[in-house]
Amino acid sequence: MKQYRILPMALVGIIILAIDQLTKFLVASRMDLGESIPVFGEYFKITSHRNSGAAWGMFEGRMAFFYIITLIVLVFLFYFYKTEAKNNLLMQVGITLLMAGALGNFIDRLLFQEVVDFFDVLLITYDFPIFNVADSALTIGVILLLIEVFITGRGKEEK
Repeated sequence: MKQYRILPMALVGIIILAIDQLTKFLVASRMDLGESIPVFGEYFKITSHRNSGAAWGMFEGRMAFFYIITLIVLVFLFYFYKTEAKNNLLMQVGITLLMAGALGNFIDRLLFQEVVDFFDVLLITYDFPIFNVADSALTIGVILLLIEVFITGRGKEEK
C-alpha cells in the first residue's frame, strides 16, 4: 500500500515555518538594520539584513514576479508530492522543506515586500550572502531530493 505521511510532514512544515517566522520577527523587532551580533567571531554572526530580491539579490524589488513564481512552485511541489513521493520518506521530507521555505519567504514578501535575513557566515575568505531559516529549509530540501534521485537512485517507488 502506498503511504503518504501527511500529518508528520504537515507538522514538520509548520514547525519550520514557525521557527522561520519567529526568528525573523525577533531579528526585525530587536535589532537595528545592519546590526551584527558575533556568535563565532567573524565566521558566524547574526546580522539584521533585508532582501527585496532572491538569492544574492537577484530580481530585486520585483514582488509581483515573486508572488507568481512562488504560487506556481507551491502548486508544482504539491503535485510532485502527490504523484512522486508515495511511500518515499526522504522525498516527502525534501518536498515539505521546500514548501515550508517557499512559504516562509513568501509571507515576508507579501507582508513587508522584503525578506528578513540574518545568518551571516564567512567561509574561509568567502563572505556568504546573508540568509534565513526558510533559505536553509529550501537548500536542505533540494539536497534531500538530489540525494533521493541521484544517489539512492530510487526516485519514485514502484507502483
